[in-house]
Amino acid sequence: MPIAFTTAGELPHDLDALGIPVFAGLEPLPGVPVEIDRRFCEQRGFEAKAGEALALQGDDDVTVVVVGLGALEEVGRETLRKAGAAFARTSGHAAAADAGTAAEAVVEGIALAAYEFTTYKGRARPTGLERLSVVGDDAAALGAGVVRGARIAEAVCMARDLVNEPAGAMTPRRLADVARELADRHGLSVTILDEVAIASEGLGGLAGVAQGSDEPPRLIELVYQPSSPAPGVGDGHVPTVALVGKGITFDSGGLSIKTADGMMTMKTDMSGAAAVLATMSALADLAVAAKVIAIVPTTENMPGGRAVKPGDVLKIRNGKTIEVLNTDAEGRLVLADGLSLAAEAAPDAIVDVATLTGACVVALGRQIAGLMGNNEDLVGQVRGASERAGEPVWHLPLPEEYRKGIESEVADMKNISSPAGAGGALTAGLILGEFVGDVPWAHLDIAGPARSDADEGYTHKGATGFGVRTLIELASQFAAPRREAPAHR
Repeated sequence: MPIAFTTAGELPHDLDALGIPVFAGLEPLPGVPVEIDRRFCEQRGFEAKAGEALALQGDDDVTVVVVGLGALEEVGRETLRKAGAAFARTSGHAAAADAGTAAEAVVEGIALAAYEFTTYKGRARPTGLERLSVVGDDAAALGAGVVRGARIAEAVCMARDLVNEPAGAMTPRRLADVARELADRHGLSVTILDEVAIASEGLGGLAGVAQGSDEPPRLIELVYQPSSPAPGVGDGHVPTVALVGKGITFDSGGLSIKTADGMMTMKTDMSGAAAVLATMSALADLAVAAKVIAIVPTTENMPGGRAVKPGDVLKIRNGKTIEVLNTDAEGRLVLADGLSLAAEAAPDAIVDVATLTGACVVALGRQIAGLMGNNEDLVGQVRGASERAGEPVWHLPLPEEYRKGIESEVADMKNISSPAGAGGALTAGLILGEFVGDVPWAHLDIAGPARSDADEGYTHKGATGFGVRTLIELASQFAAPRREAPAHR
């Protein structure tokens, strides 16, 4: 059940719980009309670290939750998201803020921490959160922040829902239906290619990966056209960004089959697609001024009798060929077609999002995404958006000297590097870069942070919706990047 977020100039009279922000040293936010029991907090070891929370019993059976913000000089948006999440978890599954950005971050943290996926549970445990007020003096700023934060959180939760669905339910055809529903609801234009159209349009990577499955593939395109576009570069130009999401709804590995343990979470392999679709759902409500094109190639990767075999060669939409030496490196094959189509649309920039490589997980762990690209301006915009959104990324290089590792004896390139396993995330990025032409492009490898194995902060075990907040922030602030020679750092 969605939480009803409101704003107020003073504390409501019908409180069940009240969140009190506290800085390091147990210093409360100035102007908060409630005193806290410092001695009790100290006895319980509460130090007001960022994301730390402690429940106290207030007057009239109101639960007072002191929420740590850490040092005043270090407080940022992510601190406030963690504070909101801590309050949501501690208050029993009402917060204070002073401005729109703070309200936005707090609301995001609360809503995301309260998320639950209960579709298949016979006895769903309610969160206990139904209505929350953000209290402060600037009503207009608070109201705008609350609305924006709640809408962004709704999009993130949508992405989580899509990924948490079993692969038997969230098939490529069902994902295409979701795209149609989004288009109808949010005023987007939509084009869906079925398996016949995919073949006739020369999408050889997508068609090749789909060969081993009885479930047919789909190519989804959504377009958001702003009603009030921002001034662009040149006369009448509307800044345009294309988002490409990997939509492997289940990845068995194909004939290069995964282990049983390796397959257990492979419904998560469409997290990039979910992030892109969820982002598209929010653009109109947030009045984004840029034009946004979404392209989602979606299929299963299965080891059927018609499955692509190691050594087979696939021809991609832009005419380049790839020798498939490992069928479990399928994401780059479907993204090659998606990126080719995106480049044909001649946007100002392309950003792809994909659970692409285990190598990126080895390099950066489960909480940080890999960021690569051919344009420093665009990479900087994505990195800035990720920082504001609280979704950490790390800029990785695309070394030209590694390109020889993807040279093939029989095709333009092969889909894995030599030696096997060396710099896997980087060589995957080099392969993707072959399909964007001269369009500024950035690649987000979210293989690590797309899924959480534990409840922590505002994430829950399962799908995290990682990437949605970064993409929304990027689209909201997007400016056509400066064209430059490809920058492989």
